[in-house]
Amino acid sequence: MKKKYIKLNQKSPMSALQLNVFNLNAFKIGGLRLFVKVDREPGRLRVGLVTRTGREGGGAGCRLMESLGHQVEVEVTVADLGVGWEEFVFANARLWSANLVRGIDGFAGAFGRPVDGSTVEPEMLASYEWGRKVSGAEFVHAVGVRNRVARSVGAQFAAGQDVPLTPTLPEVWVALGTYGRGRRMRTGLGWLEHLFHRSPFTAAFNVAGTPAMSVPLAHAPATGMPTAVQFAAGYGREDLLFRLAGQLERAAAWAGRRPGVWAGAARAV
Repeated sequence: MKKKYIKLNQKSPMSALQLNVFNLNAFKIGGLRLFVKVDREPGRLRVGLVTRTGREGGGAGCRLMESLGHQVEVEVTVADLGVGWEEFVFANARLWSANLVRGIDGFAGAFGRPVDGSTVEPEMLASYEWGRKVSGAEFVHAVGVRNRVARSVGAQFAAGQDVPLTPTLPEVWVALGTYGRGRRMRTGLGWLEHLFHRSPFTAAFNVAGTPAMSVPLAHAPATGMPTAVQFAAGYGREDLLFRLAGQLERAAAWAGRRPGVWAGAARAV
């Protein structure tokens, strides 16, 4: 039987790693071919649980990690972003909206379509219009904020913590329509504030550029709906998360779990 490895493609030094799973392969970075075995144990890890969720918030993840021999430290604070939360959101709203302008204008030019309510959803149109007002100086300042976040988050891993454990979302499940509620009245900044406040844990590592993964370790007995937790690692430690993911799935396989209502159960009529 062939062993499983992970292949990572890096299109450019600035791009995110594109992941593909093969039976036997390697990934290449800077001329080096590296192998990552997903069936190799990650070793004993020091796990920091975000305290604002409480022990019960990460209960399934904590219990499983401890059963696998990892050290879970409950008294760990939320990751220090190096900037205030509002500054963090505002800077990223500028970056995201300005980049959105480039993307939408590119599609509009390529297909000869207008940029208005007939082609763009309300929240995206609001973000597009707000992004057009971002100046060059404001964009450069926002990049500086992002760099401060990257340095601050990266330094916390260097201090000795292997993997923080957080909820993927602060809410268990979000009802359909929640993200679209009141969207026609939102500005571009208001829309992005709405998104960041509903996903504060994933945003921090996304902006910092450190690897992270969301794992459906638990589910509600009554409905079968999955509840995910997030693990993150330091810069360049994708290998650690791949090995941890393999260990977790071997210990608590989730591929066969299905909620009572799920898209894959729909039958063609």
